[in-house]
Amino acid sequence: MPYNIVLIEPEIPMNTGNIGRLSLATGANLHLVKPFGFELDDKRVKRAGLDYWQHISLFTYESAEEFFAAHKDKEMAFFSSHGDKDHWSIDYKEDMFFIFGKESKGLSKEITDNNQDKLYKIPLYSPHIRSLNLANAVSVVMYEGLRNLRP
Repeated sequence: MPYNIVLIEPEIPMNTGNIGRLSLATGANLHLVKPFGFELDDKRVKRAGLDYWQHISLFTYESAEEFFAAHKDKEMAFFSSHGDKDHWSIDYKEDMFFIFGKESKGLSKEITDNNQDKLYKIPLYSPHIRSLNLANAVSVVMYEGLRNLRP
C-alpha cells in the first residue's frame, strides 16, 4: 500500500530529515531527486530524522528526467501554491506518488505546465502567508491520503 513521497531538488536538510521520519511513520517510500542543497550524510538531515534514517525506504535520482522516466506509468499528484484544485479533491490510490518541489521556488514551470490536470494546492486561509513549510505540507497530504484509504 505504500505511498511515495517525492522531493524534487530539496534544499533544506532539516526538512528532508523530518520528511524522512514522516515517510517511515506512514509506511511511505521516499524519493529524492538531485541536485540537493546539502549532502545526504549532513548531520542536520540525520538529526531531524533521528536514528530512523537507516530504516527509511529511500530512492535517489540524478535528475527529474531520470525520476519521471522510471515512473512514467504511475499515478501522480503534484503540489504547488499555483494549483487550482485543493488536496481534498485528489482521488487517492495505493502506490500513488506525491510530488513536491524545492523550498525556495516549488516545482519548475515545466513540471507544473505539463501536469496541470494533476496539480493541487493545500488551501491557505490568510493573505499574510504564501506557503506552508515543506515538511508540514507533506504531512498534510500524507495523512489525508491515509485517511482516504482506510477501511
